Amino acid sequence: MWDGARVAVIVPAYQEERIIGRMLRKLPPYLDHIYVVDDASRDATAARAAAVSDDRVQVLRHAENRGVGAAIATGYLQALADGAELLVVMAADDQMDPVDLPALLARVWHGGADYAKGNRFLHPRAHHMPVLRRLGSRVLSQLTRWATSLPVDDCQCGYTVLSARAARRLPLAELWPRYGYPNDLLGMLAEAGCRVVEEPVRPVYADEQSGLRARHMLVVSAVIARRWWRTRRSELGRRRGLGSRSLVGRERG
Repeated sequence: MWDGARVAVIVPAYQEERIIGRMLRKLPPYLDHIYVVDDASRDATAARAAAVSDDRVQVLRHAENRGVGAAIATGYLQALADGAELLVVMAADDQMDPVDLPALLARVWHGGADYAKGNRFLHPRAHHMPVLRRLGSRVLSQLTRWATSLPVDDCQCGYTVLSARAARRLPLAELWPRYGYPNDLLGMLAEAGCRVVEEPVRPVYADEQSGLRARHMLVVSAVIARRWWRTRRSELGRRRGLGSRSLVGRERG
């Protein structure tokens, strides 16, 4: 428990047998639940996670590969069922520093936010991010800001804390299942009127190349447009409904 709050961490994992054990052993003692959601890995990811000597670790497995967004939704639903109040997402690749977690938790638990996102661009080590990843993330963040009107700057960062209260208001079954889920989730939060904030987090990279490719940029842009259109259509439907009720009221009067 952290400062009176029950905290669950969701760890979406796919083909992470080499790193998952190291990552899990770094997680702080104040966490109540740790859900490793193995998205049908073909390696020993699930076995390595289960072998970690930590009673808080529970391995959830998808029978077939459904994508990182689907894995996170699975973890969210399990955390809600188990009574968690703060729902954290940390990647299995050990690129999110647990030292940054209390600040994210505090923005939700004490600061009144519904969703706190890590922002790597605000950290002094932002220049450690691969250049292509940084540029791609900037472009996608601009598109997401336009579509959602949320004041967010690092939309692709997956280091997040969601309140259980807000999670219950979201149609998690609709969450985009694959690459682009952070942008889709932000669209859901905007539509639900949730308060979203960002907190600096340390970007952790070794010698990897950027995971953002041209096809990823296109897919995520399409996901953003899809959520924008769904939200726009819902708003138009609500306005038409209000107009119809107003007309009926005038006819009755």
